[in-house]
Amino acid sequence: MDKNIINHENKEFKQIDYNEKKLRDREFFQCRFIACSFIKSDLKGNHFEDCTFENCNFSMTEIKGVSLRDCKFKGCKLLGIDFTQCNKFAFSLAFDHCILDYSSFYQTKLKNTNFLNCSLKEVDFSESDLTAAIFRNSNLMGAVFSSSILEKADFREAQNISINPEENKLKKAKFSTYQLEGLLHKYGLEIY
Repeated sequence: MDKNIINHENKEFKQIDYNEKKLRDREFFQCRFIACSFIKSDLKGNHFEDCTFENCNFSMTEIKGVSLRDCKFKGCKLLGIDFTQCNKFAFSLAFDHCILDYSSFYQTKLKNTNFLNCSLKEVDFSESDLTAAIFRNSNLMGAVFSSSILEKADFREAQNISINPEENKLKKAKFSTYQLEGLLHKYGLEIY
């Protein structure tokens, strides 16, 4: 028996409360979500393509098997989200003024991803591919980079960086001189 997929195209969803609800078997194409709340909701298996989420709350949302293609998050709260469970095919995101604290991107491909004005405290980027990613004006306090590909990534305007150059690929990554301490912290140097 085939599942009945509900399709939404070019729709706007505004101030909808999906908290702790199951939202399954849906496809969203070029949709816009404004001030919606998905706290502890179950979005397993849904497909979002070319969608924009503005001022939405996804804290502790279940996203196993969710497809996120060319999706933009602006002013959203995404606390503790395990992005490793998303469908990896054509996975591409952009974040602007978002809170992603305690989320995980372990072993995730994030090439050319923008993290603009974001809080990324304690985020796990271990073994992820962040080639040419941009971390403009983002707080990386406690963020974990281990065996990560950071080539051509732009950290020049990021804060609280702590990256071990011996454990990560950093070729042509961009840093500001004031960030040297965050690259050399393991050596116990005092940089003035």
